[in-house]
Amino acid sequence: MTNDQLKKLEDKLWASANSLRAYGGLKAADYAVPVLGLIFLRFADNKYSQFEVEILKEHEADKGTRLERPIESIALAKCGFYLPDYARYDYLLKLPGDQSLAKALRKAMEGIEEHQDEKFKNVLPKEAYFEIEKKKDDILPQLLKSFSDIPKNASGDIFGKIYEYFLGEFAMSEGQKGGEFFTPTSVVRFIVEVIEPYSGKIYDPACGSGGMFVQSARFIREANHDLSDIYVYGQEYMGETARLAKMNLMVNNIRGEIAEVNSYEGDPYDSLGKFDFVMANPPFNVKSVKESTVKNDQRFYKYGLPKNKGKNTNDSITDANYLWISLFATSLNETGRAGFVMPNSASDAGNSEYDIRKKIVDSGMVDCMVSMPSNMFFTVTLPATLWFFDNQKAASDRKDKILFLDARNTYHQINRAHREWKEEHIQNLAAIVRLYRGETERYLELVSHYAHEADKSIKALPAAFEAFQNKLKNSLVNLKQYAAESKSKRKPEEQKKLDASGLIQKLNNLVFLK
Repeated sequence: MTNDQLKKLEDKLWASANSLRAYGGLKAADYAVPVLGLIFLRFADNKYSQFEVEILKEHEADKGTRLERPIESIALAKCGFYLPDYARYDYLLKLPGDQSLAKALRKAMEGIEEHQDEKFKNVLPKEAYFEIEKKKDDILPQLLKSFSDIPKNASGDIFGKIYEYFLGEFAMSEGQKGGEFFTPTSVVRFIVEVIEPYSGKIYDPACGSGGMFVQSARFIREANHDLSDIYVYGQEYMGETARLAKMNLMVNNIRGEIAEVNSYEGDPYDSLGKFDFVMANPPFNVKSVKESTVKNDQRFYKYGLPKNKGKNTNDSITDANYLWISLFATSLNETGRAGFVMPNSASDAGNSEYDIRKKIVDSGMVDCMVSMPSNMFFTVTLPATLWFFDNQKAASDRKDKILFLDARNTYHQINRAHREWKEEHIQNLAAIVRLYRGETERYLELVSHYAHEADKSIKALPAAFEAFQNKLKNSLVNLKQYAAESKSKRKPEEQKKLDASGLIQKLNNLVFLK
């Protein structure tokens, strides 16, 4: 499937789903999870179908021998799922109209989860379908039919892109609330280009719906590395969002786990000094964290706690931004890299935040700071900065340098309220970072790529221009023929107007046709 075909499919699916949402009087927040569940169901059925013959063949071959295994076990080993008959997409699509599709979907989701690893149980939506069915009982059948337009040979990568597209559309529909679980793809893409998580352990303690992990996986595929070389660890406070992230990992075939936990309070992965890469877009300017929650946790106090100075202090942290910055710094191993989003205010915060920032800068790990355009997030106007850490930098010739990039005027306007970075923006900004790191060869590779693409475009121009000329000539011939044939049918006053305009004369005088 080409990118254009995929875009048309995504737009068609979203328009169909969104029109049914409006028809049913549902809010995006109520609608997102069940719709993403249907996308997952279609993905699972496609993937299972690709392995089904092989699964059945092995099951039949081993039947009655000491190698015999349950078909569920063979299916899990070969494709990661076992789908009972009642969880197959065609079965649900053909369900008689007098039966509850919500009940059938719940049973299907339970059937898929029954044979999954424990960490992927209780992930798929089940009860949400009943709320939709209560509103209007024809919405679910129409939705199921809409998603049957996804080709049966569509790969996991196609589903991953569709899933991510829907996450972004739902997030945009939700406005500021949507920003809590989805970081725009172009922002994540740039972070990935800078820290280059080819292999190792990747950590996101504010993972939302898992977009950072998905972009990492895409980067690895495009660089022809093996996806099995990474293992991801996510933490997410909101249960529903954590389940979206788990579905996202399954759809994109990413190894890893998501913990439903408040990162200020819990450390399920013993993160201190553990990870090769940290990527995150944490909640900004949180002021409700208590000092007693974090004061004995080295993840947060190593560089100091963000507290008001003086006698009149209470148990509250002034602002959690620097708790997150400390968490990202302390979670890296000796060679680790981090890329994360912070509000602009964090870059020049005073008081105890200044002291923490000074210690972090003096450590030599701060590699790069990028000022972003406004309106890049679904919070609409909030200006933000990307911070990058690199623990290897202190031992390099860049140890006393930090790259500052002002990218505030580099963007593509999506609509009145939102902006993004296009692929060329991302590559050009990343090229500056690579030059700063002394990776001249990679910069020259990009220049060579641009030259090659320009050469292709130039070579294609004559053929494109000739095709345009032929279309124009045909159009003009048809116009002249129509003008001649219709002259007798025109009223005298109409002909006078045409003669006065000189349009017919101009058409006859065109030398383009000669």
